[in-house]
Amino acid sequence: MQASRARLFKEYKEVQREKVADPDIQLVCDDSNIFKWTALIKGPSETPYEGGVFQLAFSVPEQYPLQPPQVRFLTKIFHPNVHFKTGEICLDILKNAWSPAWTLQSVCRAIIALMAHPEPDSPLNCDSGNLLRSGDVRGFHSMAKMYTRLAAMPKKG
Repeated sequence: MQASRARLFKEYKEVQREKVADPDIQLVCDDSNIFKWTALIKGPSETPYEGGVFQLAFSVPEQYPLQPPQVRFLTKIFHPNVHFKTGEICLDILKNAWSPAWTLQSVCRAIIALMAHPEPDSPLNCDSGNLLRSGDVRGFHSMAKMYTRLAAMPKKG
């Protein structure tokens, strides 16, 4: 547990230094628990998520970095690899392809990449996966854009 705390403190210091370096990711550690983090990520450009800001919750195990963090979307998102109700993310690096070389920041980058390049063949959201698998890209984009507008964009007025 001591090693995981040291690693997380190191990542915390790096995040403080890199705040300006990566404007698409804002990673914040819980004030009272180094094992709880949240992130705000910007939807990638030229995707239906563009203009949206999505909140992620990180629960870091005591065996970190030997085990991956649990990450889920708190913001509703219409995406084949994200469970619509729970926000669970289907991403290999959060499961069997995890490596201690990954950091919380690099996990955020991988999630942004997944947002831009969905994998409809391993869907957690079957509705969006089916739209993409059947070739209805326009329908998928329309739904994803609608949910981005409803859940991930600041309300005007």
